[in-house]
Amino acid sequence: MRKYILNSSIIGAVIGGFSAVQTTRKGPRDWRLVLMWVSWGITVALAVGSVMQQDEDARELGD
Repeated sequence: MRKYILNSSIIGAVIGGFSAVQTTRKGPRDWRLVLMWVSWGITVALAVGSVMQQDEDARELGD
């Protein structure tokens, strides 16, 4: 679990999510808001995938 919390890409995705929440609360509701949430979801998926890949690579080197 620590590998996910301390990873810089995960931290960046969380900060991006905070920004998306603020924009959703204060900004206009249009197609750009939907794109913002889609891009945030893709960012989170890529961040988690990169952490998983790094963990898998580390395990392969350790064996």
